[in-house]
Amino acid sequence: MGKKITIQGIVHNVGYRLLALEQADNLFIPFFDARNVKLNGKEELIIMIDGDDGQLNEFNDFINSNFPENAIIDNISTEEYSGQIKTVDKFRQSFDTVQLSKIVQSGLVLLKKQDELIVHTKIIEEYTKYIPEMKDNLQEIRADTKEIKVNAVLS
Repeated sequence: MGKKITIQGIVHNVGYRLLALEQADNLFIPFFDARNVKLNGKEELIIMIDGDDGQLNEFNDFINSNFPENAIIDNISTEEYSGQIKTVDKFRQSFDTVQLSKIVQSGLVLLKKQDELIVHTKIIEEYTKYIPEMKDNLQEIRADTKEIKVNAVLS
């Protein structure tokens, strides 16, 4: 019979599923699935595994004593699980697809920021060409201001 491990806390987007997958691979666990879920506004990682008892116990010990650097664990619970679980290879395929999708989305955001930066750079370049003219105007204004002050003193 398999195991369902529920980890609560700050457990999303910290590399937890990859850490768990690597350990499942290291232990040659044949069935593995890991899902990020939100329950009542709180983050949970649910891991389902199946293999021989030694593999399951070693995996459970690992999960209870290792976690990603940016994770904050509130609670870890383990229970028996008898439902279907993906093979490790099937999980890896779907996980890779999700991660590639995140990379693509991040790349699109970066491209948009790059386009915005190009537009801002062109605006700056456009206004920069007026600096010499503004400098000349400023010198004229200073000269006029001096003349006004002198005239005011003389009057």
